[in-house]
Amino acid sequence: MIVGDMSTENDLHPFRTHTCGELRLDNADETVRLSGWVHRKRDHGNLLFIDLRDHYGLTQCVIETTDDNFEVVEKVRPESVITVTGPIDKRSDETINSDLPTGEVELRITDINVESEADVLPMQVAGDAEFPEDMRLTYRFLDLRREEVHNNIILRSQVIASIRRRMTDSGFMEMQTPILTATSPEGARDYLVPSRIHPGKFYALPQAPQIFKQMIMVSGFDKYFQIAPCFRDEDARADRSPGEFYQLDVEMSYCTQDDVFNALEPVLQGVFEEFSNGRAATPMPFPRIAYADSMSWYGTDKPDLRNPLKMSDATDIFRGSGFKIFAGMIEKDPNVRIWAIPAPTGGSRAFCDRMNSWGQAEGQPGLGYIFFRDGEGAGPVAKNIGPERTEQLRTDIELGDGDAVFFVAGNPSDFAAFAAAARTRVADELDLSEKDVFKFCWIVDYPMYEMSEDTGELDFSHNPFSMPQGGMDALDSMDPLEILAYQYDIVCNGVELSSGAIRNHRPDIMYKAFEIAGYTAEDVETQFGGLLNAFKFGAPPHGGSAPGIDRIVMLLADEPNIREVIVFPMNQQAEDLLMNAPAGIELARYKELHIKADQPKVKKKTEEAEAEKESES
Repeated sequence: MIVGDMSTENDLHPFRTHTCGELRLDNADETVRLSGWVHRKRDHGNLLFIDLRDHYGLTQCVIETTDDNFEVVEKVRPESVITVTGPIDKRSDETINSDLPTGEVELRITDINVESEADVLPMQVAGDAEFPEDMRLTYRFLDLRREEVHNNIILRSQVIASIRRRMTDSGFMEMQTPILTATSPEGARDYLVPSRIHPGKFYALPQAPQIFKQMIMVSGFDKYFQIAPCFRDEDARADRSPGEFYQLDVEMSYCTQDDVFNALEPVLQGVFEEFSNGRAATPMPFPRIAYADSMSWYGTDKPDLRNPLKMSDATDIFRGSGFKIFAGMIEKDPNVRIWAIPAPTGGSRAFCDRMNSWGQAEGQPGLGYIFFRDGEGAGPVAKNIGPERTEQLRTDIELGDGDAVFFVAGNPSDFAAFAAAARTRVADELDLSEKDVFKFCWIVDYPMYEMSEDTGELDFSHNPFSMPQGGMDALDSMDPLEILAYQYDIVCNGVELSSGAIRNHRPDIMYKAFEIAGYTAEDVETQFGGLLNAFKFGAPPHGGSAPGIDRIVMLLADEPNIREVIVFPMNQQAEDLLMNAPAGIELARYKELHIKADQPKVKKKTEEAEAEKESES
């Protein structure tokens, strides 16, 4: 049969001449062949419709009940893979589907071949039904066929391709660093791999390519990047996948902190603008906020700047005031601070009482408040501190009638997280945050050291390989808790995309920095000998960062959970339900690897208890 473009069915490609997202009105009267999955079937009496889907889109196919192939089409199940051949017809005006790029045409089936018959589905691909996460991960190959998840993975691929192009165009070289390596102090547990030929010894999967990328700089390469896999044995969170993740790993030589920012900002802003679907991104240069300011203004070092609220210190307003609770706390402990959280448009007793109840539900005593009306403050706090202090507070925070302010008191290290949550709650309740925008900022000037809550001793607060501000002079002369480091985080919409630093490239400063944190010279040489040895033969000043790929895509896809943008994620228990990992191994493998299984005895004790219970009965 010759139709349209005079080609015959036998001349066509065995599987497809077009994709399922390609056909348009210009293809009318052509004989074409499509292959794909049966997305939906609809029986309209004398006609049976199939929506055929592939990676590229969806095309409606139709067959009459009188056609010889009707019985085959009627029996085929959803998600079966079929190849159909036939002419392209223009749809009538009343049947055009304007939601589909292919919606003006349909394929009239003259031939069908069932390439792969699908069993009854454990979960539907078509439609918007919600399914349990365990089911979705067990049948991830079906879940990935669903439009939203499928599009997320396409977005991920496009984002990575864009990042690679932008980095290469900026003069960075892509390199690959080892996967089997040695353990490193990155703050999480390593995944360990036993060595068969070195009994009792283990490789570690890299938590990050940190030391290797610094070695690359010492080796004379100037600008390095990598879409790097990282492995950490840590618990899952909404913005963190257990087991493994990917990051844009970047390092550059002869650079200042500003140079790193100037290199990364065009990449990040460019990618977010390219894939934002019209959402605005912070113009360059991104705001730079000192860590101490971020904590006092926002209660966190990961501020969501879409929320315009900025907290302030109201300690002096309450010092010696008639509000005895706060005044007494301030007098008793010099570390006590009173933070004020502004609430524009929140000036009603009903809203203030609702926020106070929320604070109590969060395990706090509540939230003190003042609301403003008729040119003066109202509520118990305002009454106790008096009109002068209330007016001073209102002026300092720039509030007016119809506004309110809430108070959190105590040691900031204890209440900062709650204050941050209260700030977010106020903005959410009053609908104050910006929508459809990506707000970036750099958090800078992190403390080099902190006092460990577990040991009460000094420890590194961030990356131990960072250069202290002031170099050796600062380490020799300053209180360690007052030393700042050239460390920085890039944050977008309250999500930390990466940490970074200007590195400590001098052995003498490295020895001293670790000595302050309680490491001996022998400790440093044992644990970081490779890097230290490299530094002894001439190391350039260098620095870098490593924005998380998964988190970038999660933000662009507007997904609340990072597993929605990873092709084959683990569940929250770090299990791969698709491949049944982790799994046991044969006894022979234990012997080959020179290790013994030391499994928990909980199961055995439970079985013994059940057996004893049965014998008693």
